[in-house]
Amino acid sequence: MIAVDSVLCRARSRMDFSGPGACIGCDYNERFIPGAPINVSSSPHAGTAARDLRLEQLENWLAKLFGTRAFQVTTASADASFRRYFRVARGSDTWIAMDAPPAKEDMEPYIRIASMLVDVGVNAPRVLERNDEEGFLLNSDLGSQTYLMELEGCGDADRLYADAIDALVHIQSRGGGHAARLPSYDDGLLRREMGLFPEWFCGRHLGLTLSGDEAVALAGVFDVLSETALQQPRVFVHRDYHSRNLMVGDGARHGPNPGILDFQDAVNGPVTYDLVSLLRDCYVAWPAERVRAWALQFRAAAHGAGVGVGGSENEFLRWFDLMGVQRHLKAIGIFARLWHRDGKPGYLNDIPRTLNYVRAVSGSYRELQFLQSFIDGRVLPALEAARARG
Repeated sequence: MIAVDSVLCRARSRMDFSGPGACIGCDYNERFIPGAPINVSSSPHAGTAARDLRLEQLENWLAKLFGTRAFQVTTASADASFRRYFRVARGSDTWIAMDAPPAKEDMEPYIRIASMLVDVGVNAPRVLERNDEEGFLLNSDLGSQTYLMELEGCGDADRLYADAIDALVHIQSRGGGHAARLPSYDDGLLRREMGLFPEWFCGRHLGLTLSGDEAVALAGVFDVLSETALQQPRVFVHRDYHSRNLMVGDGARHGPNPGILDFQDAVNGPVTYDLVSLLRDCYVAWPAERVRAWALQFRAAAHGAGVGVGGSENEFLRWFDLMGVQRHLKAIGIFARLWHRDGKPGYLNDIPRTLNYVRAVSGSYRELQFLQSFIDGRVLPALEAARARG
């Protein structure tokens, strides 16, 4: 496999990685991808905006915890909500501070699910200190190197994915009790997510109006995708288990590989959901035969750990394929919405890769063939026209 990695690294086409044209610094949950740390301060400087009162509160709280102001705060990440994350350094020690304004954010899901993941034995942030009144947490630091950064730097993909698969098996095999207390990934949620595709991508982004027959046919595809998802064994679902939310662990200071972030929207859902998030990642694409091998590697390990994975490899792979179509329709809709509603165009560059997943899988299943013909006949010409318009 080393030779394959070497070839892929030399190629590094835009179809394989998000690369420079993508939204530098974040995924569609707005997680900052750290580069050089940006020093921040609560105090205003010449030519800058007014002081950051939340950051000032955070620094005051940290000073009380440490008994000193001899620490440095740098940006770490932000997401689509009002949460912000800062790396706090004192000597050779580092932590991650979370800023979650109480009037706008509830820290409880994050704290609760972080505890669940730590309990099942994977490397998630440990909440070391909390300030519920002001909305601050101090967490362990899982490092700054994401899987995507490591892969773009020609890291060992087989090692990284083997570790991510092992961690996922741990979560699913040991997290059943926790999963039972999570929200259900039910039919309503599955359909609301898929509805983002016709609403925001086809309608808003491409300007397409579906005919009555097309709308009926697409609804039929949604029926199949939802029914197939609901047929699968239910497990703890991270919901965004991919290369921008997995950190490269060092086995020491930052814990074992992978470090797992962005888990606060976890649900009780289909066994293949997190696997397809990982292997058919919206930000990095792998050859189909490699994805299949990794998927079956997971199936064998999960089966050995007592996780329900279907009666055959073919059944499991069908679940995997159709679950991916559901997720990717959602993601395409979100990418379009981030541009048209939120003014964030960077994710548009990830649509072709994600749409290609949908098209490729749809052509392999009779019940999804309308989707492939709709993409070929209506979506791709409209997408090309949208690109030409700029």
